[in-house]
Amino acid sequence: MVIDKGLGLHAFEDLLTTAGAHVDIIKIGFGTSPLYSSAVLRKKIERARQYGVTVLPGGTLLEAAVRQDVVPSFFRSVLALGFDAVEVSDGTIELSRPLRNELIRTARELGLRVFTEYGKKKAGTRLDVEELRRTAELDWNVGADLVTVEARESGKGVGLFDERGACREQDLETIRRAFPDHRRLLWEAPLKEQQVALLRTFGPDVNLGNVPAQEVLALEAMRRGLRSDTFGLQQIVPEYVI
Repeated sequence: MVIDKGLGLHAFEDLLTTAGAHVDIIKIGFGTSPLYSSAVLRKKIERARQYGVTVLPGGTLLEAAVRQDVVPSFFRSVLALGFDAVEVSDGTIELSRPLRNELIRTARELGLRVFTEYGKKKAGTRLDVEELRRTAELDWNVGADLVTVEARESGKGVGLFDERGACREQDLETIRRAFPDHRRLLWEAPLKEQQVALLRTFGPDVNLGNVPAQEVLALEAMRRGLRSDTFGLQQIVPEYVI
């Protein structure tokens, strides 16, 4: 999952042309979606979907809609613009379990994919593995595709990562044991060292998010064992290179 924090149309096209084959999801970060003209935003969404890439607005935008009590209007706008997914999160606000369920179900009934998020954006917050497990199970049962583990766009001082952005190895090992099927989690991991730790723990098919647009190919090279950081992990070289 790539985070788009304000790419122009040309840069967005370059991303898709160069690395679209290695991108599954593009998130229009935070609450930036309303800051584009509707024409530009529609063009970005339409182009991504031509590459088979899912596009969703950031979860903060839905949190704002909840706070302002305009959720129906939010969903109408999402559909009108062409988004095919939403992120249900409570990184800034508090969502009751019934309301979280309602938002997931409503999105699914409207034909949208749903990616939920666990964790708070406040600096210094830590993962509670048992709470993550309970939240994830409930979200999946209601209809979420993936549960994202919060790390913000900085990847520092939140969730699995300490103030320097380093992975808390003991927490990671506890999570590995708690989730035998890691493919239903998506890890926000914008920094290379975080991506390496997750690749080495879960393997090359781990879901990674908040990847900067310019780092997609570099990450794909690590997945394939074609960088020194993961050289022993797995080596998949396209035939035309051999």
